[in-house]
Amino acid sequence: MLIVAHYKILAMKIVTLAFVCTLLLNTVVGQTDSAIAKSGTPIEMLFPEGKSKALILSYDDGRTEDRQLVKMMNKYGLIGTFHLNSNKLGTDGYLTKAEIKPLFAGHEVSVHSANHPNLTALSKIDVIYEVVEDRKELERLMGYAVRGMAYPFGNNNEFVVDVVEGLGIEYARTVEDSYGFNIPENFLKWHPTIHQFAKAYFEQDKPENDKRELAIFYKVINNFIGSKELAILDVWGHSWEMSNIQSRWDETETFFKLVANNPNIHYSSQIDIVDYIHSFRNLKSSVEKNIVSNQSSMTLFFKKAGKSYSIAPGKTMVLSN
Repeated sequence: MLIVAHYKILAMKIVTLAFVCTLLLNTVVGQTDSAIAKSGTPIEMLFPEGKSKALILSYDDGRTEDRQLVKMMNKYGLIGTFHLNSNKLGTDGYLTKAEIKPLFAGHEVSVHSANHPNLTALSKIDVIYEVVEDRKELERLMGYAVRGMAYPFGNNNEFVVDVVEGLGIEYARTVEDSYGFNIPENFLKWHPTIHQFAKAYFEQDKPENDKRELAIFYKVINNFIGSKELAILDVWGHSWEMSNIQSRWDETETFFKLVANNPNIHYSSQIDIVDYIHSFRNLKSSVEKNIVSNQSSMTLFFKKAGKSYSIAPGKTMVLSN
């Protein structure tokens, strides 16, 4: 009897195993079915107007040299983000409070702290003061909500990031060059692509070093221009680095000419890119990715299976197969 029972149990295990194998085989076959596999095709973001690249130009401190820089940027149709220290405005070498609204029309003004201290050395209440007071004064002067910042000296740590996150700041740029073009994983730790002209001019009378660093800089710029992937180029710097040295301003104009008027580049302030990415990430789609709904207030651009689409605010659309 025990032998019979043993064989019955063994037979049941064999039947069960055969059933599971059949189920798995059908599942694998089902996953290769073209109709089902479509749900795995990603919806990939494109920048406004369906462009694959975006350029951010980001400058700190609000020195008087910004006047010449903005004039040059406007000449080439470029958009900048300018991080200002409100308590320094009106002092020697800095812009006046009265001029920043007309000067930066069409550009973005952003927080850089009220007094430009090392935020990592401050208490929580002092970090709050430096960010909030700067933000309040810049909003009063510009007449719009100021929602981004650049860390003074680029200095930040987890403590500072945590404090900043609760103060209405939606992105914060460091000075840690990434040499890449990826969308940041954390907008409050936004590492730019590269310092303008890399480390050229950091030391006086070092022409060979300047030449080498400029070669590094232009290699990164040309890699961006030639990239076939979605790419953000974020170049940062200070207008005072050009000072009154004409050769540096000429080099700046050479750079601007290189990146201007490119049909594949979207020219943007930093906050506008952040808003666009957030809106795209809120795009809703069906399981099979053939129905999408745009619940944001801006037109979004994307591609699926190599085909480009745009969807207006508040609209739902069915994608072609």
